[in-house]
Amino acid sequence: MLLVLLCVSVFTQAQVVITGVVTDKTSGKPLEGASISIYNGSSTHTDPKGQYRITVPGHGSYTLQASFLGFTTIQESIKVQQKTTELNIALQETGLFVKPVEISSLRAGRNAPFTKSELSKEDITRQNLGQDLPLLLNQLPSVVTNSDAGAGVGYTGLRVRGSDITRINVTVNGIPVNDAESQGTFFVNMPDFASSVNSIQLQRGVGTSTNGAGAFGASLNLSTNQFNDKAYAEIDNSYGSFDTWKHTVKAGSGLINGHFTVDARLSKISSNGYVDRAASDLRSFYTSAAYISEKTAIRLNVFSGKEKTYQAWNGISKEDLETNRTYNSSGTEKPGTPYDNETDNYQQDHYQLFFNHAIHNNLNFNVALHYTRGRGYYENYLADQSYLTYGLPEPIINGAPVTETDLIRQLWLDNHFYGGIFSVNHNTGKFNWSAGGGWNRYDGKHYGKIIWAEQAIEKDYRWYNLNSFKTDLNFYWKGEYAITEKLKAFADMQYRHVVYELNGFRKNPEIRQKERYDFFNPKGGLTFQLNDKQHLYASYAIGNKEPNRDDFEVGLLQAPKHETLRNLEAGYVLRSQKGGIQANVYYMNYRNQLVLTGQINDVGAYARTNIPKSYRLGLELDGHYNLCPQLTLAGNIALSRNRVFDYTEFLDDWDNGGQKPVTHKESDISFSPNLVAGYTASFKPLAGLAVDWVGKYVSRQFLDNSSDKARTLDAFLVNDIRINYIVPQKLFRELGLQLMLNNVFNEMYEPNGYTYGYLEGGTVKSSNTYFPMAGFNFMAGIRIGL
Repeated sequence: MLLVLLCVSVFTQAQVVITGVVTDKTSGKPLEGASISIYNGSSTHTDPKGQYRITVPGHGSYTLQASFLGFTTIQESIKVQQKTTELNIALQETGLFVKPVEISSLRAGRNAPFTKSELSKEDITRQNLGQDLPLLLNQLPSVVTNSDAGAGVGYTGLRVRGSDITRINVTVNGIPVNDAESQGTFFVNMPDFASSVNSIQLQRGVGTSTNGAGAFGASLNLSTNQFNDKAYAEIDNSYGSFDTWKHTVKAGSGLINGHFTVDARLSKISSNGYVDRAASDLRSFYTSAAYISEKTAIRLNVFSGKEKTYQAWNGISKEDLETNRTYNSSGTEKPGTPYDNETDNYQQDHYQLFFNHAIHNNLNFNVALHYTRGRGYYENYLADQSYLTYGLPEPIINGAPVTETDLIRQLWLDNHFYGGIFSVNHNTGKFNWSAGGGWNRYDGKHYGKIIWAEQAIEKDYRWYNLNSFKTDLNFYWKGEYAITEKLKAFADMQYRHVVYELNGFRKNPEIRQKERYDFFNPKGGLTFQLNDKQHLYASYAIGNKEPNRDDFEVGLLQAPKHETLRNLEAGYVLRSQKGGIQANVYYMNYRNQLVLTGQINDVGAYARTNIPKSYRLGLELDGHYNLCPQLTLAGNIALSRNRVFDYTEFLDDWDNGGQKPVTHKESDISFSPNLVAGYTASFKPLAGLAVDWVGKYVSRQFLDNSSDKARTLDAFLVNDIRINYIVPQKLFRELGLQLMLNNVFNEMYEPNGYTYGYLEGGTVKSSNTYFPMAGFNFMAGIRIGL
């Protein structure tokens, strides 16, 4: 009712619109996707015919800015005196080769037959107040996020269609980011990276061929290589609940001597967290220097992140959830007060060097080298530890051996990840193709140190020192052919070769494995253009993925097998000036899927087992509509059925000892809600002011694959309010104020957890552990552009 009243109120006022066409000044051709914005006001993009339509609050003078990649950004002053005013814009090419070919060969094109969502720089900025990058994706279809500390800073998680981060391929400028062994991506190692990201594409399903770990649920492609032709500086500060602070400084040189650009960012984020002692101290920087000419671009990116977070990955029991939901067991093995340095410490440095060259207008190529250096540890205070477990002699005290001790240990990772990628891209309009690939190498060390024990031991004594190596080689070719003016065919073929050598685990140092995998991942699809606003698509893709490091330790009795996914996608897309909609169905058929069992090991990793048959079947709807000039409604809903067949769980038998197998003929896949929905109502009552009401609903989730209702996460509905205001003033280039009111109805919810099932008294019992999220909390920020 409130939305209807707002819209009626708006319609009673004069609706003032600026329309026009954006073209290439040299050729006169329309530019699709050009960005149009009103200074201190709203923004839009041009349609396939180069047309735009943007509303303004009323009659008066406005400054309109138009920009498009590879063209000079211009600002036009316009005096609006009528209900509709026309302003056509012609943009001049810069004459510089600024096309980001390092991502164009990996991303799905605008009308490619794959299911995808995209976030622009404006979308990211509107909600970026210091929370980790997965939280910024929360409103995308089929996405569920979580946070160990409960407030979005520190360790966070992301699932897409029920698939966790170890199944989501992540690249930055086309370079793989996933950890080679766990295949996960730890965004806590890249604090405030969103402040340097120019655009995001999330492909759901297998998607197009990419570099790095195989996409088994989604592909997340981040681009930072933005061309800024004008000098700028920006200061961004935020403060919020749980003493959360974010400080960011950004600056760029603009185009120097017609060829050179330099951009830089420095960030610091700190928070005490919602959960007790779950504090985070995060620091990062990002630098990018480029030389750009008419046909060549050379760019060097160097960025780094350093994190220190108090561990909150143990979760809490159901009893504590009801009486003390912020309780944190980490550090409590120390007598008296909890150990104050029960922390995770890690630093990751990234180096990326790109060489892009246009051979002619229709043919270009890209070569990139990369190196990532990672090192760090997590520290524990542990009580009553056996000396023999750590390979230490038992000390003799008063003539008797002492078998146990309290100690402080550090578990270290020390690794190098390096390699190169390339792509060649040919575009003629009727037949477009890309060929590329990459070679990546991981050299990792795992070792443990004891830094203190009750009885004196050797300084920084190491009780294990292990290494592992992984090589990943891939080649792909993808092409798009216009069969007719309306029908296009897409084909994609990838060969991937993986060699993984691991030399022992901390608890099982005798395990030595060297595995080789050769995967062929074909994909194909069709797109039918109904008209310039609507198209249909369908695709079929096969993906293969090797097991993770922990899978080899879990599978001591039976080596884990690689997984295969056959993914069918079909959908309908409508885009117009008033709104848009995407509707799609998907079927993901797995063979030997490594499925979460619901149990967790002592470093927070879930144990998995191969299941011969399982599937995901779903329907996704995503749309937005400009209900009236100042009011836009957006929403998405994902309905799915996620099933696993012939799943056997092993329950510890507390009555008789040993374990008892329980087989489930058909059951739900863990962490796969049947319904995920999001909605946003965006109201712009004044120039420069946007108020968004944002909601997210996630249905019940099972903690394991037993479909036991005693082992579930409850459904939840969370509502937030976002307020962004560009203050009219002449002192700065931009003065922006932001306010985020999160969980305004103080919903007590837990989007993540794990379970332990056992037999006692002849009945199955469950011990569930949860990761609670904060109730009502806020973040406020100010952004000054110079």
